[in-house]
Amino acid sequence: MTEKIKIVRTDQELECPHVDQVLREKDINLVLLPDNVDADRLLRETQDADLILMCYTPITARIIRNARKLKGIVKYGVGIDAIDIDAAKARKIPVVNIPEYAEETVAEGAFTLMIALAKKLIPLNNAMQQDGWAWPTARWLAHDLAEKTVGLIGTGRIGRSMGRMAGAGFRARVLGFDPNVSATTMRTYGIEKADDLSAMLEQCDFVSIHCVLNEDTHHLIGEKELAGMKTDAFIINVSRGAIVDEIALLAALKSRQIGGAGLDVYSSEPLAKSNHLLSELYAMGNVIMLPHLTFYTAEAMHRLEQETLQRCFEILQGRPVLIKSKDPRLQGQKHGVVYG
Repeated sequence: MTEKIKIVRTDQELECPHVDQVLREKDINLVLLPDNVDADRLLRETQDADLILMCYTPITARIIRNARKLKGIVKYGVGIDAIDIDAAKARKIPVVNIPEYAEETVAEGAFTLMIALAKKLIPLNNAMQQDGWAWPTARWLAHDLAEKTVGLIGTGRIGRSMGRMAGAGFRARVLGFDPNVSATTMRTYGIEKADDLSAMLEQCDFVSIHCVLNEDTHHLIGEKELAGMKTDAFIINVSRGAIVDEIALLAALKSRQIGGAGLDVYSSEPLAKSNHLLSELYAMGNVIMLPHLTFYTAEAMHRLEQETLQRCFEILQGRPVLIKSKDPRLQGQKHGVVYG
């Protein structure tokens, strides 16, 4: 009797009903595990898995070494910092992500945060709910986006979409800091290249983070960078929490060293109102917090589920898995992959 294919999907709180349904219809043994699953349970469940589908749960070298039947790891999302890719390479196990499903979606989310901060939409709505009305006093004086300076940290697909919305859409000046993208390429997208991050930050009314998290970008924005920003500038992060030194950010927000922040990502997720490093954010009127959901639209999830299934079946059928990401950590794979 042929043994059933086994797939372990972590982070079951991110509902993927189409993925789950199709895999079960193929008579696959699908095991769903929750966020923050116990490390020992994850080790047990993956030791005989053919495939791991993950989103946030760390897939460590120990997990990879112990998974004796593992044929591939599919990140149903973009960021791959939670996967020990070197360990996967050592076992010739391909790792793939889904990099294109939410480019416009996440940029729209970042732009929503920027508009909401500039126009004081959240505190105004709170005042309306509490008091029934708000008069045009200095407390509610908002900002235009036109002719402001928007700085992008990372000018890949999402950053470029954000830049287009700000520049072509709202007549903002758009600067971009990205050592991996040339000035010529940036100009094509209406972005002025900035070679020095601190010098760019000094000019910006809004700073929006769109780079990947790796060794070079961990705490890229720290105390020094925040101190160099305008006192009425806003920072927006829809990428990864650890790109910012969050303790330094918390201090800058508390002291009003910067104007405010729009955050969708945090180093430690989920966020919590108590017993969390960033619990004080909840009481800050100059902060908008989202629960890592700027990617979560009907259209983006449809694209994500469809492409996740494509990558799964490529691996399970023994075909090379399609790598669309330009991330050098994925581009450096030599076994079981094809680049497109």
